[in-house]
Amino acid sequence: MPGLTTAQVTELSAVNVVIHPLVLLSVVDHASRVPVGKNKRVLGVLLGQDTGSSINVANSFAIPFEEDDRDPKTFFLDLDYVEEMWRMFRKVNAKERPIGFYHTGPRLRSSDLEISQLFKRFCSRPVMVIVDVRATGGRGDTGIPTDAYFAVEEIKDDGTATQQTFTHVPTSIEAEEAEEIGVEHLLRDISSSSSAPSSSLLTTQSLSTKVTSQLQSLRGLHSRLVEIQDYLLAVRKGKLPLNHQVVYQLQEIMGLLPQLGGDVELGKAFRVGVNDQTLVVYLSAMVRTVLALHDLIENRIENAQQEIEDAKSPSEKENEAAAEAAGLKAADVAKAKKEAEEEKDDKKKK
Repeated sequence: MPGLTTAQVTELSAVNVVIHPLVLLSVVDHASRVPVGKNKRVLGVLLGQDTGSSINVANSFAIPFEEDDRDPKTFFLDLDYVEEMWRMFRKVNAKERPIGFYHTGPRLRSSDLEISQLFKRFCSRPVMVIVDVRATGGRGDTGIPTDAYFAVEEIKDDGTATQQTFTHVPTSIEAEEAEEIGVEHLLRDISSSSSAPSSSLLTTQSLSTKVTSQLQSLRGLHSRLVEIQDYLLAVRKGKLPLNHQVVYQLQEIMGLLPQLGGDVELGKAFRVGVNDQTLVVYLSAMVRTVLALHDLIENRIENAQQEIEDAKSPSEKENEAAAEAAGLKAADVAKAKKEAEEEKDDKKKK
């Protein structure tokens, strides 16, 4: 990629990288199968389409990769293996082409620029996606676990020497209909604690899943706000340079917030609307809880009746069947039988 001005780099940062769930599952599987240490990472090739305004990452495959812990710029990357794998992938889907590479970071390394230059052998502007595969303590706890970058050679506006660096681009996780069904079944199998869950269990799990997702969204929002606060404080103290693009974005975000302090009626209407929505959520939770308890009681009653039926002797079952065939109730037959036995006992006593 030739030298770019600051305006062109800003325009390039508007490219959206769409990552499919299949890629994330493949990366996690790759990382789990390779014994890696604390500072080790795995690397693979991303396949998909580059339309110019967006990059669609639909597939991936792992490649052999080794690097020296003491010297990060010393690494081994088998490009012949990449060409052979791509040749086989083209026989399955010719539309998927190499568009970049991924690694499990979880942060940028000094050798990433050199690796990006090597991948220009397969595509003009390779995208680098860092996937955080850590179960806890990673970016996945408060947001999506991916970050995408382009390696660019930026031309400074002040006339200083060009510099190779990475520019961050936004990422999103999107799935087609078939992928959504597969992911839903996978999540259902993971979250289900029983092989044959009842309707009340499914109702409770769906409610808890929604509450958990909302809590994760709030944690993600809180972490982003803390990150913004830390950046503004660092700029104010002179620890970081002022980025006008970031400031413009923050001003736009603040401008979208409703001004509730000045307009009393607007604030009252906003609070009333929030209270109404909260009331609906509360009533919905109450109805779901009542339905779950109702299903639980019905199951208990059915199990008790089944135990009573199983405890009956064969003669009692035959009598009940005969009574039903004659159009009589089993309770009436049992009552008549009991009265007859009592009469016999009275006659014997006399």
